[in-house]
Amino acid sequence: MSTVSLIDVAGYLPENIVAADYFAQYADPDDVTSNIMFKAPKFRRHLAPGETPADMAERAVAPILERQGRDALRDIDILIVHTQLPEIPVVGNGGEVAARLGIAPEWLVDLHNGGCASFVYGMKLARQLLLFSDARSALVVTVQNAAGQIFTQDQVRGKAQAAIPGDGAGAGLLVKSGVSPILDIETRHLPEFAGQMTAVAEPSRRYWEAGAGQMHVGFTESKIAKVLQRGNRLVPEVAQAVCRRIGVPSQELDLLVTNQPNRAFLRNWRDALQLPPERHPDTFDDCGNLFGAGIPVTLDRAVDEGRVPAGALVMLAGFAHAGDFAGAAAVRWGGR
Repeated sequence: MSTVSLIDVAGYLPENIVAADYFAQYADPDDVTSNIMFKAPKFRRHLAPGETPADMAERAVAPILERQGRDALRDIDILIVHTQLPEIPVVGNGGEVAARLGIAPEWLVDLHNGGCASFVYGMKLARQLLLFSDARSALVVTVQNAAGQIFTQDQVRGKAQAAIPGDGAGAGLLVKSGVSPILDIETRHLPEFAGQMTAVAEPSRRYWEAGAGQMHVGFTESKIAKVLQRGNRLVPEVAQAVCRRIGVPSQELDLLVTNQPNRAFLRNWRDALQLPPERHPDTFDDCGNLFGAGIPVTLDRAVDEGRVPAGALVMLAGFAHAGDFAGAAAVRWGGR
């Protein structure tokens, strides 16, 4: 086959629902900001104590196996796993996820970059491997597990940034077929911005060194302004590049599914692509910023809600970190 399909997608959200009031009670007056980057969602989910990336990945994959049958695991030759907060030092959690699923894929990739657009990046890597090898199918898994661990620390939970993230995981199954074809994928690396999304502590230290200060994301007003500018530009650019190549104007997309960083980005992206809100699913207020899990979780919810009929043209798009990566993928959804 010369065509690869995204034949199924699923999401997992932890049971623990956390309202914005939780963070408001700890808010630090010196750190309160009116910046649109940190307008808090009403709710988000936090992982349970002791819940691991492998736990979350297994729960995200479970609905796919219920629909496709557990025999589908026998054909998984490619496993690509992105974990926002890898809990196994150096190597990451991909091997643990494979062991939990009971598979030993020929290609096992711990995708440490890609961030909020890692699902699209994983799709591209899986698609290339499927097209140019004997591999039969691929599983792409994205896990966001930082919200309930990093952003609830007692030195961090009062910061404006703490109320934005939520925890969750997503998974997609890719096979060689024309059932739900991936029409085109655009990815762009912008190395000049790599490393600008930093982890900081007070007093300053490297993340692996012991110290009294708790790690959080190092935001400044200047950095926030640059991220907003890049994000507003990058997502429409990669989506439009795909639209041009498949010969479909952006306003004719049936659905735009993006990562879910904040309300401003969501509004600006659909305006730039000339799409109404009903064609751009929004999970931000229910789930917060799910980082790399945002795209598969949002697509899964849209499918469950009946918003993605068979034959719908779906654009998946997002950007990562401070703007060092962006990606978009067009799929002619084949239905469940």
